[in-house]
Amino acid sequence: MLWKKGRRSDNVEDRRQLRLGGPRLKLSVGTLAIVLLIGVVLGENPLELLALLTQGGGRTSFTAEAPPSPEDDEAAQFVSAVLADTEDTWGAIFPGLGEHYREPKLVLFTDQVASACGFTSSATGPFYCPGDQKVYLDLGFFRELDRLGAPGDFAQAYVIGHEVGHHVQNLLGISGKVHALQVRSGSAQANALSVLLELQADCFAGVWAHHADKYRSMLEPGDVDEGLNAASAIGDDRLLRRAGQSVSPESFTHGSSQQRAFWLRKGMESGDIASCDTFSMAAKK
Repeated sequence: MLWKKGRRSDNVEDRRQLRLGGPRLKLSVGTLAIVLLIGVVLGENPLELLALLTQGGGRTSFTAEAPPSPEDDEAAQFVSAVLADTEDTWGAIFPGLGEHYREPKLVLFTDQVASACGFTSSATGPFYCPGDQKVYLDLGFFRELDRLGAPGDFAQAYVIGHEVGHHVQNLLGISGKVHALQVRSGSAQANALSVLLELQADCFAGVWAHHADKYRSMLEPGDVDEGLNAASAIGDDRLLRRAGQSVSPESFTHGSSQQRAFWLRKGMESGDIASCDTFSMAAKK
């Protein structure tokens, strides 16, 4: 990807040097929940509220780590450039939908992080929290992609595009409608709806890539293959086999390798958000 020529986003929140250390102040689960709730109501960062709780008694449970390595610094610059390009793409698409695009924040963290969705470990992988409209990413996940056989900068960009796709779904009210349906559905149907939501986010990532290439010539030869390979590598069936588990579509959370690659390609080829209606296509089958 020719990402270095692009601008950088102002919406990256770097928390990599802020870690929850061995606590000298022990907070109960109930206390943590209350702090998170207050943060949501007040629109404040829960980590900052926790830090305030520990001030004054020399009992802070937060430690500052050494500065990130040059490699991680470049990775952070890459993330900022990709996020900026998603902002440009969706900022241009939304007016045509009669909507205004509100740019999400992207939080870089190490090991674990607090969000409006709770405390989360990096083992969960990148995620989007609709409660605070932020994307959360531990850069170590990029190394995990390499381990899964999905190297390359566009493979990494696809992951960011997917999470931003969830933000798009949130802004357009798609996520809310799906969640309302899930509440009224049985567990099997609720899970199937979740998979369709994930596949649509893959398609939205493809729509972003289409515009990044068409209008800003960011893609290089081989990038499309990198993205499709990544989509396949993190398909549920592939991951289940790697873990030595049986493959059951009922247990899928994001879709099969074939499904993820199909919807990413569909978005990249069309560049049209209307082509990403995974729900209608599923209903026709």
